[in-house]
Amino acid sequence: MDIHFKVGALALIFGATLGIVSSTLSTQNMNLSTSTAKTVPSLSLRLPSIQMTSMASSRMEFSASGTANDSTDESVESSSASSATLRNVVGFSGVLAALLGIMQAFRTKTSKQQQNFDLEVAKQDIWSIASSSGTNLGSGKTVRVATRKSPLAMWQAEFIESELKRLWPGIQVDLQPMSTKGDKILDSPLAKVGGKGLFVKELETALLEKRSDIAVHSTKDVPMELPDGLVLGIICKRHDPCDAIVFPKGSTLKSLDDLPKGARVGTSSLRRQCQLLLKRPDLQFLELRGNVNTRLAKLDSGDYDAIILAAAGLKRLGFSDRVLPGETNIIDPNLMLPAAGQGALSIELRTDDPDTMALLQPLHHIPDAVTVCCERAMNRRLAGGCQVPISGFAQLKDGQLRMEARVGSVSGTGPLIIKAKATPFTLDKPWPQLQKECEALGVEVADMLLAAGAQAYLDEAYAKSDVGVGRAAQAAAGK
Repeated sequence: MDIHFKVGALALIFGATLGIVSSTLSTQNMNLSTSTAKTVPSLSLRLPSIQMTSMASSRMEFSASGTANDSTDESVESSSASSATLRNVVGFSGVLAALLGIMQAFRTKTSKQQQNFDLEVAKQDIWSIASSSGTNLGSGKTVRVATRKSPLAMWQAEFIESELKRLWPGIQVDLQPMSTKGDKILDSPLAKVGGKGLFVKELETALLEKRSDIAVHSTKDVPMELPDGLVLGIICKRHDPCDAIVFPKGSTLKSLDDLPKGARVGTSSLRRQCQLLLKRPDLQFLELRGNVNTRLAKLDSGDYDAIILAAAGLKRLGFSDRVLPGETNIIDPNLMLPAAGQGALSIELRTDDPDTMALLQPLHHIPDAVTVCCERAMNRRLAGGCQVPISGFAQLKDGQLRMEARVGSVSGTGPLIIKAKATPFTLDKPWPQLQKECEALGVEVADMLLAAGAQAYLDEAYAKSDVGVGRAAQAAAGK
């Protein structure tokens, strides 16, 4: 039983007992005074009605009698009335304490019931709910942050900088912008030149050489396997995990359905191409590289009829005009399942640096860390990367963790393999145990995909020298 209910029940019993005893004693005292005094008009003292379980509508009523000229009797009456009043006030206080205890217990129970994560929160403009308490761990310390130089990467690093300074007044943060191989190779598909690991290698080298303390990433760009000595220790609160189809400035198009037949769509993501082809096999997919600003400039210059970008990146960089009213150009995740970890920032650091981990710990958002780790475990089991159209999305809601994953063919000819599973899940455990349980679900869903034939798609993808669903489909059609 909750401690608040125990205290409340004891207070209720105590208050009721005092009220009954005080009533009995008052009656006895007043009877005594009546037998030794002259009769005078009756005085009546009424307290407000107090409702209790066993006395739902009773009133505590006391009568006092005595002689106006008899000082002794008046003293007895005064003492008796005062005692009765005091006892009833104490009794009333006991009942009030009981009610307060029960109300507090109800609030505590309600708070526990509201721990389940609602996906809709991820689509709100709430970047962090982190808070620190106790000793200022950051006083006199400097944290060196490795980051890419792109506007989005710098925004993310600056966000972590502002959070650390908010959490730990006096801490110093040194941003270290770097150019990665992925930033330099812009004329080839990522799937062909090495995948998304090209965006993090230089940052990880700086960590291992202890030139940097942490590296800030878009989680969907982080490879499933990390170098020895490094860990993706912090998953921040997730933002919008969906994709958006973006149209040129001045366009009257509002959604994917408005695209004309044969429209040119810019995206280098095999995951996006594969899923869109199922709905719109007429679309032409063209390579799209560069940072968000560069991609939007290419779109507006007429290189594409539309491009596909992560909704979170658009919102973080302030391109609110590219997200249409009613978010009609945000693609339904049932149509296009997001990439593992999409919409979440993560922080990589050395495993032998517990002091830095302690500084970052308030930024670790447990509900979103559960879903992201589940997704990454699925992807890791499938050895997923840019070469394979793999998508995965987990949701923690209504006391369940649900994971859905999809694998498609890089040729665009085979059916999409889709598997999902939900399991009861609560957050009332230490993080290591939560991580183990959520990753187990991710692995289980991956095994379901393999059992359904996904291995053939994986083999096909890694065997192709020229990957890209759009090009393969167009070649098959003689384009």
